[in-house]
Amino acid sequence: MKGFPDLPPLWWAASIALIYAAKWALPELHVDWAPLSLLSTFLLGAALGLVVWSAWWFWRKRTPIEPHHTPKTLIVEGPYKLSRNPIYLALVMLTVSSALGNGSLIGLLAAVALWRVLDVRFAAREEALLIATFGDEARAYLGQTRRWI
Repeated sequence: MKGFPDLPPLWWAASIALIYAAKWALPELHVDWAPLSLLSTFLLGAALGLVVWSAWWFWRKRTPIEPHHTPKTLIVEGPYKLSRNPIYLALVMLTVSSALGNGSLIGLLAAVALWRVLDVRFAAREEALLIATFGDEARAYLGQTRRWI
């Protein structure tokens, strides 16, 4: 849709909506197993912590956090030493957390679909923008740090 904001949180919200729609439409494909709930809670906490930690670096470096904006600084510290896309990784973790918390195997497919959308629509494009903006410094960073984990 023209004019519709193409933002990662909207894709994440769609993945969560899919999990709940599947639970409503196909309840027989969901399980209730306590260890899944515990793992879900752990992932939820880890993902939220990763989002805050990652966003803090954008604030600290005074560079835009929104996709499709030209970065002012190449962030290579903190969580960006471990992953070039820690916020996107956290969104996928939140989807996996929701899928596990709902006992949804279909929800795990939603997490894979979200990962693919974030990888193609955002991460790959942002890397090209980093190279266009920061040149060899960005190429070096991309060469030494994994896109996801």
